Amino acid sequence: MSEKTGTFVVTNADEESAVLRDVTDAQVHTLSAHPDLSVGEVLDATIRPEPPMEVTWELLSVSERREIPIERSPERPTKQAREIAAAQDVGEVTTRERAGEGELHVLTVPGERTEEAVVDVREDDATLRRAARLGVDRVEIRADDGVLSVRYLP
Repeated sequence: MSEKTGTFVVTNADEESAVLRDVTDAQVHTLSAHPDLSVGEVLDATIRPEPPMEVTWELLSVSERREIPIERSPERPTKQAREIAAAQDVGEVTTRERAGEGELHVLTVPGERTEEAVVDVREDDATLRRAARLGVDRVEIRADDGVLSVRYLP
């Protein structure tokens, strides 16, 4: 196996090792050494498997290291997001490209579970991986009685 260059999210880090997840293929890579990484960081990096067994990986270089905040906005979802939600069933998700960079995801959830859904989206590793894959700088969640608008923003 050879070197791998890509964008990774740090999903676990302790004193001895760290775990990276590739944002493109979702492959998990355990680093054999802890190179001072924090859970939630996004790395543009090159890694390679460590011989002889090639079970763990070594972090060769990091070209960019950043955090992508995922925040709850006090604002309501936009009129467009509310209209999309009204036209779909509970449990459905609609994805729209934003003008320029990013995406808009509109989720319809049971009204009484809106706040729980906000927490789920904020804490879901997939939200951060998607943001990293899209190359955005932040994620904004807007919510109002059964409607979540997740905005991946430059």
